[in-house]
Amino acid sequence: MKTLLHICCANCAVYPLDVLNKRGIDVTGLWYNPNIHPLTEYALRLDAVKQLICHTPVEMHYDNYYGLTEFIEIAGLKGKDRCAACYRMRLSESARKAKDLGCDAFSTTLLYSVYQKYEIIVETAVDIANQYSIEFYAEDFRKGWHEGIEMSKRLSLYRQKYCGCIYSEMERYAGKMQKLAPGFRIS
Repeated sequence: MKTLLHICCANCAVYPLDVLNKRGIDVTGLWYNPNIHPLTEYALRLDAVKQLICHTPVEMHYDNYYGLTEFIEIAGLKGKDRCAACYRMRLSESARKAKDLGCDAFSTTLLYSVYQKYEIIVETAVDIANQYSIEFYAEDFRKGWHEGIEMSKRLSLYRQKYCGCIYSEMERYAGKMQKLAPGFRIS
């Protein structure tokens, strides 16, 4: 089965790529992540994916698009609605690209992270798969979370500290700021 794998970052890709390659699945990778901000973080993650691909036998496609404008449209949403819209944006492009490349299915490394909303990802992807008449390959790669971390450390891949969007970064550092600056507030 030829499967396009949306790759959100190198660390989340290590384990799923290993599993899919061992199963003999013909994997083509896609980098499409206009949600990652700031631009310096985007560049670090893109570089890490390129580093990973040097160690992995995968054909890779890069939609090297920094989509701040589109992401700001999503940014007005709250909580899980914002995450769902972000997943939809990336998975829609993945399904479209999979169809263009003649793939049988598409999937995403978002299914690896214990910090992502697995059920929302699968629900969104199945809806998109129906729209594009292509299969969505859903596997719970979270079971390999610790193994993937060790694999990425062995490869000395850049290890990011947040999911990629500006809200995730804010959530990560807000608690520290509140301790450093009593009275610090966020909206």
